[in-house]
Parts: sequence; C-alpha cells; structure tokens
Amino acid sequence: VQLQASGGGSVQRGGSLRLSCVVSGRNIDTRSMGWFRQAPGKERELVARISWSGISTYYPDSVKGRFTISRDNAKNTVYLQMNSLKPEDTAVYYCTIVSPGTASPLGGYWGQGTQVTVSS
Repeated sequence: VQLQASGGGSVQRGGSLRLSCVVSGRNIDTRSMGWFRQAPGKERELVARISWSGISTYYPDSVKGRFTISRDNAKNTVYLQMNSLKPEDTAVYYCTIVSPGTASPLGGYWGQGTQVTVSS
C-alpha cells in the first residue's frame, strides 16, 4: 500500500490549502481514512477522519470549523480542505487508513507526507 500526499506549501495566516492523498495498492472504499499531522518535537495527531461512505466525519476542536475532509472512492483519493490557517497548523501532514471511529492508524502505512507552513 502506498499513500501519496500532496498539496502542501507555504501560506500566510488566514490562507487556505487543499491536500490530496492518492492511495495505491488497495481499494479504500470500505475503509475509514484519516489525516494526521506532526510538528517538530510533537507527537503525530489526528486532525480529521472520514468513514468509508463519507457520511461520518470527525475533527478535534483545534481544527473544527476550519478543516474539511472528503473522499472520492472512485479515485481512491482523500482530500483535506484547510481554511483560516494558523501558524500552529504548521506540520507535516499524512493520510492513512484508520480503525473506524478511532484515532488509531491501521497497517502502519504513512507515505512521505506533505509539508504545510503557515507564517504570521
């Protein structure tokens, strides 16, 4: 399984980015998917989760109302729309398969991630 995250970049506070994650090697249409981020010196944290159908989503308070996760199962792709970005959103962002209803990654599939840098 390979996960190719892209769409990161450098933006100013208040800016927007849309991340994409293309999965190859297995179909994700029956899998919950999550976006995680890891900032320097910090643990990796879940920032968005979406059920296999796309009906159910979850966001922690730190990004709720600013981030939106979506998916296109026909393209085996997951997206993360990030608006009103803050400097504290600076991190490397990864997508992966997660256990339904949890923050637990499955399978250890991470890919290289994509860097998001927000300046003030």
